[in-house]
Amino acid sequence: MQISARNQLKGKIKAVKLGEVMAEVVIELGTGEEIVSAITRGSVESLGLKVGDDAVAIIKSTEVIIGKP
Repeated sequence: MQISARNQLKGKIKAVKLGEVMAEVVIELGTGEEIVSAITRGSVESLGLKVGDDAVAIIKSTEVIIGKP
């Protein structure tokens, strides 16, 4: 599948926390950093996401907020 989003981060699913409607999916990148996404429980189920699966975090946003400590 090809998509236009350029910000694609590959990793492995480290955790899936299911709620009634929403789910939290944690993807560990090759660098050891983690990306956390809140998606619908239905999406988790339809994609068959589970711990250990290869996954891609695709970031497409109209706004990016940057902070400096």
